[in-house]
Amino acid sequence: MPRRVLILIGHPDPSPDRLCRALALAYAEAAERAGHSVRKIDLALLDFPMLRTMQEFEHGEIPSSLGEAAEAVVWAEHFVFVFPLWLGTVPAMLKAFLEQVMRPGTAFAYPAKGKGFAKSLLRGRSARLVVTMGMPAAVYRIWFFSHGIAGVRRGILNFVGIRPVRETLFGMVDTASDARRANWLKQMRWLGERAV
Repeated sequence: MPRRVLILIGHPDPSPDRLCRALALAYAEAAERAGHSVRKIDLALLDFPMLRTMQEFEHGEIPSSLGEAAEAVVWAEHFVFVFPLWLGTVPAMLKAFLEQVMRPGTAFAYPAKGKGFAKSLLRGRSARLVVTMGMPAAVYRIWFFSHGIAGVRRGILNFVGIRPVRETLFGMVDTASDARRANWLKQMRWLGERAV
């Protein structure tokens, strides 16, 4: 069945030569060819402020520069986040973006005072985290327990109802051969065709 797919490119460097952009493009092209509806957001091309207070998070307006992005979050059935691992987790720009768009009223709702837990507003959606890194992916999984990615999965995506959240990790990207990179693009096209 066709799905509504939102691809978020979370590499802060706007260079078109970044591997993250090639991976996202391969996924998007295959998904569109397979009949899925695809929207893309490249965070490096956006200008938005960081949240600084709880008051702003709970009661402030989503910046006008992120209005379409917030609408796309509600529209999407499947999310694909493509980003490099920086200091063991997501780049600050991606975290700041998620703080802006995963707000009360858009992604979750606070309960009435003393009445249980927050209500997830994005239930029924799924996601894939596509992460590039300089270390071997197995080392990040086994030695570091994928801690930075696990925090995003549990603390943000699962909290607002997005599950399952699957991971695709590409390690040793700086020394990868052309053949290996071609294989990664092939893998992304396979995932995109199925919108998973």
